[in-house]
Amino acid sequence: MASDSPLKSNPPYSANILFLFLLLPTNLITLFLSSSFSPCALKPSTTTTADPATPTIGSNLPDVSTEDTSNLPAEFLAFASGQLLPFGYNANFDSNTIYPPVGQACTLFPDLLRRFMSYKVNGSCPDDEFLAQRLLLKGCEPLPRRRCRPASNANYLEPYPLPKSYWSTPSDNSVVWTAYKCKNYECLINRKKNHNGFDDCIDCFDLQGNEKNRWAKGKGVGLDFGVDEVLGFKKPGTIRIGLDIGGGVATFAVRMKERNITILTTSMNLNGPFNSFIASRGVVPLYLSISQRLPFFDNTLDIVHSMHVLSNWIPTTLLHFAMFDIYRVLRPGGLFWLDHFFCVGEQLEEVYGPLIESIGYKKLKWVVGKGDVPLGVAGEAIEELLVIN
Repeated sequence: MASDSPLKSNPPYSANILFLFLLLPTNLITLFLSSSFSPCALKPSTTTTADPATPTIGSNLPDVSTEDTSNLPAEFLAFASGQLLPFGYNANFDSNTIYPPVGQACTLFPDLLRRFMSYKVNGSCPDDEFLAQRLLLKGCEPLPRRRCRPASNANYLEPYPLPKSYWSTPSDNSVVWTAYKCKNYECLINRKKNHNGFDDCIDCFDLQGNEKNRWAKGKGVGLDFGVDEVLGFKKPGTIRIGLDIGGGVATFAVRMKERNITILTTSMNLNGPFNSFIASRGVVPLYLSISQRLPFFDNTLDIVHSMHVLSNWIPTTLLHFAMFDIYRVLRPGGLFWLDHFFCVGEQLEEVYGPLIESIGYKKLKWVVGKGDVPLGVAGEAIEELLVIN
């Protein structure tokens, strides 16, 4: 019993000395390795390099040093050129270099790009929203980042609190109006009465007009589904997050938020401060064109909605890519609400019907009705509700 007691006497003094000599070199080696290779070290290892046999991100990109970049602004090159990672090769990037993303077409318009990238670093950006959107719509998307502070209204006022902000016109002082024909919200609200020709979403800013009833109730038959009618296709609470593509002033997102559903809205500022207006209402705008890959991971969204935007004005191949991108971000069983898709005559049978069928959507409800496309050309308005298998 005594030999198994935990109170057994300690090892001799000589044994402790031996253990000390064994531990000391081990700890020194550990300290050396951690200081040389740990990502938390103050100085990165200068000998860490990528395996030359392993392909790296950007390895198929052209070497900037071999291209003529004399016509590109220096500030653009400062952002867009490959940047060496401070700690060398990173397994997540599979590279020792990070390449900031910019639209492929940016360099095709060096004069516009030079104007956009001309500013005082750490100072104020020029008031150039129109120029920025012009570049973006030419394919320079995403726009390069800048090292300056954006223009803002010197008399900016806080937005209305929720839920008042949903259906209230924000203050004129929430917007920089330089890029727009209208210089206040009253002009935008009344432009349908005073404007000849076409303006995108011409009556959208009048929250007490057509917007007040949009999607509130469906007709039961024909076009114009209601929000609750569409949500009725799924179990309560299973539609939680989604996207509205080209959502105007985000009335669809507001309708959904009133039902505890979070919707992000993509919108451009085509002759109106759509993104500022959306944010003032208390929902989230995404400043994206129809050409941009959707910034969501695969199989994540419960619903995607689009009204008027996805139509026959888009090149067919680009539309095909866009439809597949929507399929990609929708989770299995997610809803795609294609709202008032416009096409002309035989296009439905010969082009767009087969295109939609090829993607793999399962139809829940498909209604076709005669109507007028926004530019006044007689055609067919198609409203669909689709679910992914």
